[in-house]
Amino acid sequence: MPGDEDLTMRKIVLMGRSESGKTTLQQALKGEKIRYHKTQYVNNFDMVIDTPGEYAQTKGLGHALALYSYEADVVGLLIAATEPYSLFPPCITCMANREVIGIITKIDEPHANIARARHWLELTGCRKIFPICSKTGEGIAELIEYLREDGDIIPWLDEKEAETNKNLA
Repeated sequence: MPGDEDLTMRKIVLMGRSESGKTTLQQALKGEKIRYHKTQYVNNFDMVIDTPGEYAQTKGLGHALALYSYEADVVGLLIAATEPYSLFPPCITCMANREVIGIITKIDEPHANIARARHWLELTGCRKIFPICSKTGEGIAELIEYLREDGDIIPWLDEKEAETNKNLA
């Protein structure tokens, strides 16, 4: 039986403003029950680095994000589909020495504007963009598959896949 050592997904650091859905996405990526939790400091987990929104919103704390990006394989810029503006300037991805992807959160919200959020992430330089809903799980499997390396086993996804195949039989 595979153990936790088989979980070697590429590590992602999540960056975005407060309430953009970083912690909720972190919980969804880890297969945890979704519950509200305000991130007060950088949480460096096995496959996700969850950062407080204040770090992205405050110039003096922004340097910490750059440092934490060095501990990740991928930088994830989050913009909620409900946000009225983008926190990220155009062409910012060239400043990172890691792959940078865009993640649109809260796509299930009534006033979600996915096209606008996608446009903002494209302006930052993101070439790969994932629209997701952490609460329903929409788009989570695609993001995990993108982060998965050859031979990775994601236990909670394999269990869901086995259950689905069992129900289809």
